[in-house]
Amino acid sequence: MKIEQIYTGCLAQGAYYIESNGEAVVIDPLREVQPYIERAERNGAAIKYVFETHFHADFVSGHLDLSKKTGAPIVYGPNAKPEFNAHIARDGEEFKIGNVTLKALHTPGHTMESTCYLLKDENGKDVALFSGDTLFIGDVGRPDLAQKVVADLTQDKLAGYLFDSLRNKLMPLANDIVVYPAHGAGSACGKNMSKETTDTLGHQKETNYALRANMTREEFIKEVTTGLAAPPAYFPLNVMLNIKGYESIDKVLERGQHALSPEAFEAAANETGALILDTRDPQIFSKGFVPNSINIGIDGQFAPWVGAMIPDIRQEILLVTDDGREEEVITRLARVGYDNTIGYLKSGLSAWEKAGKEIDQIKSVTPGELANIMKNETVNILDVRKKSEYVSEHIIDAENTPLDFINDSMVQVDKNKTYYVHCAGGYRSMIFSSIMRARGYDNLIDVKGGFKALKESGNFRISEYVCPSTLL
Repeated sequence: MKIEQIYTGCLAQGAYYIESNGEAVVIDPLREVQPYIERAERNGAAIKYVFETHFHADFVSGHLDLSKKTGAPIVYGPNAKPEFNAHIARDGEEFKIGNVTLKALHTPGHTMESTCYLLKDENGKDVALFSGDTLFIGDVGRPDLAQKVVADLTQDKLAGYLFDSLRNKLMPLANDIVVYPAHGAGSACGKNMSKETTDTLGHQKETNYALRANMTREEFIKEVTTGLAAPPAYFPLNVMLNIKGYESIDKVLERGQHALSPEAFEAAANETGALILDTRDPQIFSKGFVPNSINIGIDGQFAPWVGAMIPDIRQEILLVTDDGREEEVITRLARVGYDNTIGYLKSGLSAWEKAGKEIDQIKSVTPGELANIMKNETVNILDVRKKSEYVSEHIIDAENTPLDFINDSMVQVDKNKTYYVHCAGGYRSMIFSSIMRARGYDNLIDVKGGFKALKESGNFRISEYVCPSTLL
């Protein structure tokens, strides 16, 4: 028996490949499915089933393409109503894979169709739990997402279902079972996930706040629903793609990998209204970019920020990337449902400059340079981190304009004033500044290195959060 966790950091997502005696299954596959197929072929195994723990909100699953290419049926738990052929498992139904067995455990709460899969080894011993978004390491799935899709559900009602699922289905299982969740720290599908991506169920019973043995239903509902940040706007859209179906990833890649000359790129931008997305490093972007581009660097939390900043997943997109990374960018866009990349700038910005096209820039300063400026004048500083980060500690007199809520934050910005913009390390501030510049805000200056560099420079007064209890 082989169990492999295939973890994708930018989505904080875990897919799983399980193999026994020439048969394999994949649980919660990503959009690009060829790696799973090749993995099975290398091992001389056939993919027998594609299991889904629920209709995902934070990414588009690869279930349809994987099923089509392998002939393996798609399996969902009870209550699932996909608009394509799938096997809807009964609670407790078992599936043989070589010499091992997967048992479906219906665990509604995160969503109503949420289902965990319990793996039994060759001897019938329970060895692993693939818990989807029902149980994370250090947390449980947030119960407020399904209400965005099903009108008569409330987060309190879903939290009550989740309480029952955990107590009746998962907590009675043996302590030595290994938990393999669908997400880890960084995912918006929970609020308190550990950086660890596996653990024993016994240790989770001891340490996970939501599994306290003496917790009442009312306490559970209150604790699970308190402190939930608003989910990204693209979540319900991804859910519907996972329910209704979507275009093959092969077609998405073919359409997106259309190399365009500077002239053709400019014409496409003008004629289609496509968004120009530049995925290069923020500091490289700042030195020169196609006017009206927005920067979301590929080497950061790319997919979630695309989902947060581009409200329409049907938006046509033109790409400026580092040479050779076009397919990677198109794939990572497709993971969160952005399938309408229509081409990329061949040879990147260097080709644009050689063609004599106009470029734009965003000025950047170091913390030392900003400190010298502040000796002679009063400056306006925008901190685009999340409110919780700002409250924890911030530069005194800095104004909090979170990137997460840029449409609200921009109301606080005066086009006629100059602002110095920072985040934690420089990634989010360039997203903010590029979007604002595309909207006509020309007086934003980026602070290199963000809050970390500002604090380490020792040139700025820091306001730190003081817990009220310490004042007593």
